[in-house]
Amino acid sequence: MLLHTEKFGTGEPIIFLHTGLQTSLTDFEYQRDYFKTTYQVYLPDLRGHGKSLSADISNFFVDTANDLADTMEEQGIDAAHIAGASLGALVGIFFAKKFPKKVKSLTISGVTASKPENWREMHQEEMAFQTQLLENEQAVAYFNELHKSDWRQFIYMGRNAEWYPFQETEDLSGLDMPILFIVGEANPNETKGALSYPATNPNVHVAIIPFASHLVHKDQPELYTKIVELFLQNEDQK
Repeated sequence: MLLHTEKFGTGEPIIFLHTGLQTSLTDFEYQRDYFKTTYQVYLPDLRGHGKSLSADISNFFVDTANDLADTMEEQGIDAAHIAGASLGALVGIFFAKKFPKKVKSLTISGVTASKPENWREMHQEEMAFQTQLLENEQAVAYFNELHKSDWRQFIYMGRNAEWYPFQETEDLSGLDMPILFIVGEANPNETKGALSYPATNPNVHVAIIPFASHLVHKDQPELYTKIVELFLQNEDQK
């Protein structure tokens, strides 16, 4: 399927892949306004989010990677810089592995490289949070307005303790494109990737951001953006 996509600016294409339950226009707002002066910024709604209608998320990551490839072809993009956070970063990893020639560079954040020992406890805490979310009338009204598909399907997907694709996140060794892994210092499970990824792939650059956690692009938008800009400029000069 083709993903609903917002487009800003002119220049070399950079595609931002949003976090779960967000959309092209509610995430990466600071980065969109910054990079649109020098790049053509593409912001797709991932499958089942925003205006990208879908009731089939049974194979979400593989299908959304295919969606992105189809969308790039429809937009006339041969290859682009890909930047994703959390759910969007996971899609970015799947996409880079399946369509490496379409990826000029890959920036990921909000990614856990290996399964934490306390994963089951973490999952139970997340389920409790999601239950509270579903009981929050104001939040439900907000997400109902934001998404044309039933956004609750992602809550139900997350109830499966095996939903997270650790088999893909733990191994980036086969990727040849430049990779930037950005992580907030406050998330110890994610910071472990700062050691494991460069140890198996010399193409991986790492940035650990202070005073930030899972959503580092929102916690420290200026720092995140400057580091991405430096990464892209460095790769363009090679």
